[in-house]
Amino acid sequence: MKFSNEINIFINDYVKDLNGGTASIFAGAGLSIPAGFVNWTDLMSEIATDLGLDLNIEKDLISIAQYHVNENQNRTKINRKILEEFTEDVSETENHKIISRLPLSSIWTTNYDQLIESAIEKEYKIVDVKFTIDQLLTTRPKRDVIVFKMHGDVKHPNDAILTKQQYEQYYQTHEPFINALSGELTTKTFLFVGFSFNDPNLDYVLSRLNFRFRHQQRQHYCFVKVPKIGDYSITDKASLDYSIKKQNLIVNDLKRYGIKSLRIENYSDITAILEEIEKRYKKQSVFISGSAEVYDPLDRNSALGFIHNLSKVIIRNDYRIVNGFGWGVGSSVINGALEEIYNNPKKHSESQLILKPFPQFEMGKKKLGEMWEDYRQNIISKCGIAIFLFGNKNVEGKIEIADGVIREFEIANANGCICIPIGLTGYASLEIFKQIMAEQKKYYEKPAEIITIIKTLSDSATTLDSALEQLDKLLKQLKKN
Repeated sequence: MKFSNEINIFINDYVKDLNGGTASIFAGAGLSIPAGFVNWTDLMSEIATDLGLDLNIEKDLISIAQYHVNENQNRTKINRKILEEFTEDVSETENHKIISRLPLSSIWTTNYDQLIESAIEKEYKIVDVKFTIDQLLTTRPKRDVIVFKMHGDVKHPNDAILTKQQYEQYYQTHEPFINALSGELTTKTFLFVGFSFNDPNLDYVLSRLNFRFRHQQRQHYCFVKVPKIGDYSITDKASLDYSIKKQNLIVNDLKRYGIKSLRIENYSDITAILEEIEKRYKKQSVFISGSAEVYDPLDRNSALGFIHNLSKVIIRNDYRIVNGFGWGVGSSVINGALEEIYNNPKKHSESQLILKPFPQFEMGKKKLGEMWEDYRQNIISKCGIAIFLFGNKNVEGKIEIADGVIREFEIANANGCICIPIGLTGYASLEIFKQIMAEQKKYYEKPAEIITIIKTLSDSATTLDSALEQLDKLLKQLKKN
């Protein structure tokens, strides 16, 4: 999908915030509706009918919930509706899955459902859910992400924020949540997804922040779908013109809070944008695949020196290295990366080196081969570039091509990684180069930008210093694309 210049700039800036650990997501009802859950209007439909009210006329749904409690002196029916509507067995949407894979330390939501935390857990991350003040006081050990549920959780419907009185008292009953959100809105870049900006709680927080920091606001973003005839309540040109005018007023008003509106044509564009965010973030991680029992056609010292310097080049270009500690290769990868990091600690950090040693013994019911396959799938899926070195092993005294390196190439390609074989190191890396040359368009969107360089990297006449220069050039080029 081709993005507008405005959205391209946003994606690049948001990826920088992801890399810096200063990005967050605020999810509204629009994130969960495509999964099969109801919106507020549907949730309150039966409640309004009981009160003799028409939702085609009434728009203040919070007041309708309050009227119901006033009339019945309890909220039993509302609680039952929440349980009925938000405990259905539905699957996470693609947007939930992408968000769960992003390196977010916190996610905020006004939704009652548990789709976000479910998606996070399926990524084998530890999620710390907060929907009560007591939960704010405790920290789940080794947590990867906090999910703040401002309005409560489906499993505790009686405490769910729904009525007008609850909204009016929220700043007293849930002040720690407001303080926490206020703090994050001043230190992180938020992307609002599926949000209509008519929530009284959020309006209160944004208004207070606008008063305090009106001249030093942090930039936040939200998606705004361009109105079209056929959308809800837009049936003709007159209603379309009205909707466009009102949307422009809302977009302009959001600027007061430092929220920039990103206009999209269809809701499916949100998925495409989130996919691009993930793709560009992953492209900052380089998986180094390789194993070496022997270093032919290079001598051992030259080969290890080359791997060492290759890691330095990758770190120098501000990429992360992900390595499985391959036999005969892993130590040099680590040493080179750490040398570059420690030589320039103000620019680089140890977070740029991610080590994922392969398990060496069977655990549980899985065979070692199955564990390695799962392991490869997991670590390569988090990368956007894969570099292949050597790739040989000793089988009963005979040197053979390492099938594990070939398998890592297959997984990397299936995950959309940009594969860079250094064929001059021979064995599996040379075989990978030959496969790519046979079907260039299968492996690269724009082959002309990469093929010339990987040809040089696979030419036995290329010196190791020239190979490093070519890799440096390619990494810089990939960062710009």
